[in-house]
Amino acid sequence: MATHITEECINCGACEPECPNNAISQGDEIYVIDPELCTECVGFYDHEECQAVCPVECCLPDPNHRETEDILIQRAIKLHPEDAALKERADKNDYPSRFRK
Repeated sequence: MATHITEECINCGACEPECPNNAISQGDEIYVIDPELCTECVGFYDHEECQAVCPVECCLPDPNHRETEDILIQRAIKLHPEDAALKERADKNDYPSRFRK
C-alpha cells in the first residue's frame, strides 16, 4: 500500500527530500504523497523513510492503496530505469524492503 500523510502534518517538509521517488510534494495545506510514485521505499530502504524522519508520525500506510512487495519493486524499477544496481538487486531478490523485517 502506498504511504499517505494524515491531517496531523505540521508542514515541516522533512519528508520531501527523503523520498527516493520524489513522490512527496507540498499540497494546499499539508504535504501529500502521490500513490503512483510511492514504493514504500521498497528497493531503497528496509523502512519507509518519510516515516523515519516525520516528527509527528503522520506518514502512515494508506489502507486504500494496498500493494504487494512485488508490485512496489517493479514500480521502483520503472521509476528508476537508469539504476542498474536496483535492477540487479531486484533480479537477485536481494533488496531492502519493509516486508522483509
